[in-house]
Amino acid sequence: MNKDQAKGTIDEMLGSAKRKAGELTGDIQLEVKGMAQEVKGKVENAWGKAKEVVQEANEEAAGQDQMRMKVELQCSATNTKCKKDK
Repeated sequence: MNKDQAKGTIDEMLGSAKRKAGELTGDIQLEVKGMAQEVKGKVENAWGKAKEVVQEANEEAAGQDQMRMKVELQCSATNTKCKKDK
């Protein structure tokens, strides 16, 4: 969990509490503010998840590049022709 996800979770929980408090007391302004904070939290959480997915994809791509370079080096070191995967 990254900082965006953590902040989003906190905002969701606080927003939910505000919304429920507004419902119980009949305070429509508090209820609306709580709903807005909940939505903000959901967006922050989604943003954090998206950043995490991109980071994982970049790490995986870097690993694949390293593997390809290793195979190419081995092929050139042995002076053999290696087939490239398409």
